[in-house]
Amino acid sequence: MSPEARAAFESLAGVAREGLAGLPKSDAEVFMLRLERYWQDLFDGLKPPYGARDDSDASLERLVRLLAARYAERPEDLKALDLERNLTPDWFQSERRVGYVFYADRFAGDLAGVADGLDYLEELGANYVHVMPLLRSRPAGLDDGGYAVSDYRKVQASLGTMEDLRELCARMRGRGMSLCLDLVLNHCAREHEWAEGARRGIPEYEEMFHVFGDRTLPDEYEKTLPEVFPETAPGNFTLIEETGKWVWTTFNDYQWDLNWSNPRVFLEMADVLLSLANVGVEVFRLDAVAFMWKELGTSCQNRPEVHDLLQALRACSRISCAAVVHKAEAIVGPDELVTYLGTSAHHGKESDLAYHNALMVHLWSSLASRDARLMAHALGRFPRKPANAAWATYARGHDDIGWAITDEDASAVGLDAGAHRSFLSDFYSGGFPGSHARGAVFEQNPATGDRRISGTLAGLAGLELAQETGDEALMEMSVRRVLLCHALIFGYGGIPLIYMGDELGLAADHSYLEDPNRRDDNRWMHRPRMDWRKAARRHSRARWSTPCSPASAPSSTPGGVPRTCTPRRRSRSWTSFTRASSPSSARTPGPAPRPPQLHGGDPLREPRPPPRPRHDVARGPHKRPGSEGAEGRRGARPVRGALARERLVTRGTRSRRVLVCNA
Repeated sequence: MSPEARAAFESLAGVAREGLAGLPKSDAEVFMLRLERYWQDLFDGLKPPYGARDDSDASLERLVRLLAARYAERPEDLKALDLERNLTPDWFQSERRVGYVFYADRFAGDLAGVADGLDYLEELGANYVHVMPLLRSRPAGLDDGGYAVSDYRKVQASLGTMEDLRELCARMRGRGMSLCLDLVLNHCAREHEWAEGARRGIPEYEEMFHVFGDRTLPDEYEKTLPEVFPETAPGNFTLIEETGKWVWTTFNDYQWDLNWSNPRVFLEMADVLLSLANVGVEVFRLDAVAFMWKELGTSCQNRPEVHDLLQALRACSRISCAAVVHKAEAIVGPDELVTYLGTSAHHGKESDLAYHNALMVHLWSSLASRDARLMAHALGRFPRKPANAAWATYARGHDDIGWAITDEDASAVGLDAGAHRSFLSDFYSGGFPGSHARGAVFEQNPATGDRRISGTLAGLAGLELAQETGDEALMEMSVRRVLLCHALIFGYGGIPLIYMGDELGLAADHSYLEDPNRRDDNRWMHRPRMDWRKAARRHSRARWSTPCSPASAPSSTPGGVPRTCTPRRRSRSWTSFTRASSPSSARTPGPAPRPPQLHGGDPLREPRPPPRPRHDVARGPHKRPGSEGAEGRRGARPVRGALARERLVTRGTRSRRVLVCNA
């Protein structure tokens, strides 16, 4: 501990003990030991953003009182979990951790329904359960999918109460499951009590946001700011009609950016986090963290102070609720992504988990182009994460997909980055010739040409099109793509996250078009309601496309959630995927779509192989081209069962054999 930090600790140790006066001596000592252990992290995280302020010492004292008070209130069973996690700090890095992600209302109606669905989650193997936005959001329906929070201390009324959440956490904990909850750090709803105060012109509440008297400074900021929603919410500032002032709104005009340069914001949000941890939340998904700090002349993303603040918040959790881990939702470029796990001075001290957005992006890029070179190059040079942190890997999420492919990575493998990103948007929106995808463009930016993509896993992988057309060959290939996606996120390392319904191949839900509050946001197409009738057929040996018979469904709750589950059986024979020794007897799925032309003008060609000798010791007498089935006609031989085969690839005058995925 540095001399400056030591002096601050000793001056405030008595303040901490005052807050612990009612606890047993041993319990109080546990807190004091943790406070001392993580004091340097806390002190170093708070000094850059707040150290120069006149009220910095008073703010630090208030924080210490808060940490002691929330620890004193923490239930005994959660304190026991804290001690267990102190002994196994890598608990979330276990290979047995499997995540499942869903909206509570779309999974089972409300929190009581989620509790009734725990058998299903347990059968699936899920023990990290991310229940998406539970906290009360603005009432008008325009709430950014629940991410416009109007009250951090209440559950959305339609889902239940805080006591329902407490009960759900306890039941999950009894099954070895951890509940993950969203905590939106960058902004709150204009209906939040802080924003209501600012709308009335009360100075102390205005200081919790970025409020400007006129457009002078906002116009200066706009010169370097990108737009998150250029079509539906252009610009980054919104007029406050009640006062005639302007407030910073990075996302939508009803989502007001919090002013993290004000230490009161840190204190308030730390209090919210610790209070929810005492309810039983074990993982916090910290939303939109990249935008937390503003600086004129920059993009106001990924600023150094963001990392200071995240380190300080993690230290607060380590001191008062040691069982809790933080996950950074930072959908940023690959060079900035690893910094949210902590690098340099913040190494291993910032977030415990972060979404591996680059892995997801390059997965879909490789499937579209039938070429993994860009993926191999980009991930091959990816910075190493701290040993005490883990990735959250996923094939898709509740949000859109932005093509975070850098110009440097693309040019390194001979691609034009802009053209490749455009190709991916065309391919996954179904506009590219031969595309199997059924996605849709989300938020086209006319200034940059960027187009993000919405769509379910089934839609992007081709299952939706296969169902519509009855194309058996496409069905085979689509299933392989789905399996490959999940093989990758399970095998890469970290916590694999399954989005609700992907295990069943749920198709897009276009009913959002009938809702006037949602029809302009096509991300709702890949947020379908859980199909419990389809889930009830998961034990049947019949093919998944067989019509559902309600009489065959198991007993269920009123909400349709199965009460009992048994181990899953394969719904079809997979032997045709691995039966390579007898090509004539194997069922061939037919030729796959030809790979699209790589950007740069040189197409990837797959010619017939050069003539072989008339007699080959390994293969026997030479056969005419076409006599070995579809694989023989393409000059490839199946290897390693279902997932890969060897292929001769020629570019210009050079040829080489590569191992490629059958998907």
